[in-house]
Amino acid sequence: MNINNDKSALLDSLKIERGAPVKRRGGPSPLLIGAAAVAVVAIAAAAWYFWPDGRIPVHVVTASAEGSGGAAGSGLDASGYVVARRKATLSAKILGKLTEVNFEEGQKVKAGEVVARLDDTNYAAALHQAEAQAVQAKAALDNAAPIYVRYQHLNTQGAISTDAVANQRTVYDNARTGYSVAQAAVAFAQSNLRDTLVRAPFDGVVTVKVAQVGEVVAPQASGGGDTRTGIVTIVDMNSLEVQVDVSENYIERVEVGGAATIHLDAYPDWDIPGAVIAIIPTADQSKGTVAVRVAIKTKDARILPQMAARVSFLTAPEKGTGPVVARVSVPPGAVIANGKTGTVFLIGADGAIEKRDVALGLKTAQSVTILSGVSAGDRLAGDNLDKLHDGDKVKIQE
Repeated sequence: MNINNDKSALLDSLKIERGAPVKRRGGPSPLLIGAAAVAVVAIAAAAWYFWPDGRIPVHVVTASAEGSGGAAGSGLDASGYVVARRKATLSAKILGKLTEVNFEEGQKVKAGEVVARLDDTNYAAALHQAEAQAVQAKAALDNAAPIYVRYQHLNTQGAISTDAVANQRTVYDNARTGYSVAQAAVAFAQSNLRDTLVRAPFDGVVTVKVAQVGEVVAPQASGGGDTRTGIVTIVDMNSLEVQVDVSENYIERVEVGGAATIHLDAYPDWDIPGAVIAIIPTADQSKGTVAVRVAIKTKDARILPQMAARVSFLTAPEKGTGPVVARVSVPPGAVIANGKTGTVFLIGADGAIEKRDVALGLKTAQSVTILSGVSAGDRLAGDNLDKLHDGDKVKIQE
């Protein structure tokens, strides 16, 4: 046996015979390829839409400018109302039924004008009775006086006794006293009759009409009835001023006589010049504020009592601080406040958050004044502040 030939045969048996390549009948359909591509895009879009977004959603607020300060001082804002220092609710000094009410709400009244009139029938009769009694008492005095003089003359001549003169003196004194009492009764009846006329104590405008013709009015209410104690309320429009509440943390920055600018909620673009009249020397314990009176230097018919107002004080800088360059206001939800300082989160163009510490001014229910650290026009996160950190990305909510 030939060993070499056997090996060759064995190797030949192990070879793989390669045949001619098999020709495929056709490739994938272009329609199938397009459908597959659309499916891939749809799946990617669905994954992008439904995939959880790790960004924190926030609403954006924009810091708005309130004013400016400089070396002369910084700004301080406070809210309050227009009030009248001269205001009166008129009533009658006596009990009576109204027969006239001569003014309605909104009408002007001059000092001394008759605002209302009570039924004077009984009071006029009482005056006539008192006057008649005074006439009678005067006649009695006129009779007693010459008799007393004559008795004195006769007593000097010894014609009558001293006792007779003394008795006539008693009659004369009683007549004189009776006449004085009658005169007082006339004066009292005249006063009651005058009190049936209710006159305006000063120039003003009627703001409230309480009682109507036919109602009974009295100086003070009596139990169980519908007796009115007031007729109309008159306000002196020349006495209007603004009273605001300033946080006691900043009251040292308000100076009597200092300049101020008043803005009414009804006319927010109207700058009304003002000046500090007085700082009321007591604090409101529940609110932690001090009341400040501000004069309105411009008299205008548009300014009405009880209008909401906001006062910007031009004050000296706080002790230990430099002048404030600018101040802005933002909603309270955009600030984490801690006394006179706070934290805000600025939103960059790429949606990244920048944490920034700021100095705070007046805080109200509507806004917080930022004295430094933020400029007008800056975009801030308006909510979810407790979830934000410096450098976080946020999702802007409309």
